[in-house]
Amino acid sequence: MKPLDPRLLKYARTTRIFLLSSVALGTATAALIIAQATLLAGMLTRAFLGGASLADLRTPMLLLLAVVLARTLLTWLQEVAAHRSSAAVKSQLRGRLLAHALLLGPRWLSLERSGELATLATRGIDALDDYFSRYLPQLVLAVIVPAAVGARILLGDWLSAVTIAVTLPLIPVFAILVGLTTRRKMDRQWRTLSLLSAHFLDVVAGLPTLKIFGRARAQAAKIREVTDRHRRATMSTLRIAFLSALVLEVLSTISVALVAVSIGLRLVDGGMDLETALLVLILAPEAYLPLRQVGAQYHASVEGLTAAGRIFEVIETPPPTTPPSTTGTRTDVPDPAHATLRLDGVTVAYEGRDTPALDDFSLTVHPGETVALTGPSGAGKSTVLAVLLGFVRPGSGHVLADWDDLTDLDPDAWRARIAWVPQRPHLFAGTVAANIRLGRPDASDAEVRAAAGAANALEFIDALPEGLGTPLGERGLGLSAGQRQRIALARAFLRDAPLLLLDEPTSNLDAESEAAVLEAVRRLAATRTVILVAHRPALTALADRVVHLEPAAVTT
Repeated sequence: MKPLDPRLLKYARTTRIFLLSSVALGTATAALIIAQATLLAGMLTRAFLGGASLADLRTPMLLLLAVVLARTLLTWLQEVAAHRSSAAVKSQLRGRLLAHALLLGPRWLSLERSGELATLATRGIDALDDYFSRYLPQLVLAVIVPAAVGARILLGDWLSAVTIAVTLPLIPVFAILVGLTTRRKMDRQWRTLSLLSAHFLDVVAGLPTLKIFGRARAQAAKIREVTDRHRRATMSTLRIAFLSALVLEVLSTISVALVAVSIGLRLVDGGMDLETALLVLILAPEAYLPLRQVGAQYHASVEGLTAAGRIFEVIETPPPTTPPSTTGTRTDVPDPAHATLRLDGVTVAYEGRDTPALDDFSLTVHPGETVALTGPSGAGKSTVLAVLLGFVRPGSGHVLADWDDLTDLDPDAWRARIAWVPQRPHLFAGTVAANIRLGRPDASDAEVRAAAGAANALEFIDALPEGLGTPLGERGLGLSAGQRQRIALARAFLRDAPLLLLDEPTSNLDAESEAAVLEAVRRLAATRTVILVAHRPALTALADRVVHLEPAAVTT
């Protein structure tokens, strides 16, 4: 592992300012360490050899007190700078992670475990605190302090300086060897933690289904097993951390002892004066201390670095098919209420698939028309919606609104004209009204209620304990599939966008829920251009035209 991941400088520019301040504070700290040692050596020599009284030593003692206070102040400033920089870096990385995850689109998100991503965006990024507040400052000191202290010792006693120069590299060598082992174990610990988080979230989300089929207790045993694996991995990492601290402590102690023995022998022979000997003895441990502490702080920071590596993997994942540089910025997008939509020879291929999802596919949708897309699974129906939303860029062909290519338009401005109801709409932890208001955040309570009524959702909403103010669990916990679908349709009513995209809105619904959803879809389609993915005849009956898709042939 690199001492400083260069991607931190690339994706979190606050890191550069923090490093510069750390270098400045580290240089000042090194100067104060030398000043403190010089004052101590001079005071002790004057007291023991010169017979100086306390009154005679008042000035150097006050200077020594000032140096100690200055070192304390520098340590405090280092911590303040570290915590502020850490907060800024975490905010930048978290923003980049979430923004890029959205750029990668729903397909990429569907292939990732939501529990792992949640852990990455929360605990993973928070683990960088130790990296910035402990490891990086100590790393800077480990470079500056030994160099400054070694230079000062060289001026007083070249033999001690050579001894330190020979033994000092042993500490980072052993620290690297221990660090490699720690990194492997920390990688295993992080994978176990991610698996535990993802599995636990999936179990909680699917708990109603598990209870129906009598599988809830079996999952408890599985969670216990994964938790025990995480415990063993954590304890193994901690054992290495404790042992490495002992190894580094022994190495530095032996090295300082070599310097002390050499000085003692020369003092006895009269080859060195007392003040120089005291200065070297006081400074020698300071040369080894920063390197020892780097080894100790490395273990506190390695979890954050492991998580950061995974974060950078996500951030550096290229968006589907077309890089962001080809995304247009025109905000004067055509109005889908009056524009003809055309997919002209569109081909979309997903990585890891032998056949393209769409192969030279063409479709024309006129304003106010309702078009149903049918076909077997894998024919590319949902991909057509993803292309129109701009989540997937075609490898070839064009997507046009009138004669404007979607690649020339600002994606957010284009999507603002679209209401999209996916097959499994996501409801967030919050009130029913808050979930509906996602369609238009500035909507009034009356408009939210009207949208719920238009979506045939008002009857069951009013039956809830607090009506529109009833809090829901994550993913709409507490509601049936049909109720969740109608809340998603209420969002579409509230958004009042001229283009409506529906992805199998009646799948997995009972007859009563399907009838309510169909009636809501019929109302939505009355005044909008609608493209819907449909399997059931009742839904295709709402369309003005049905387009059947077939899977692309296998390419060789």
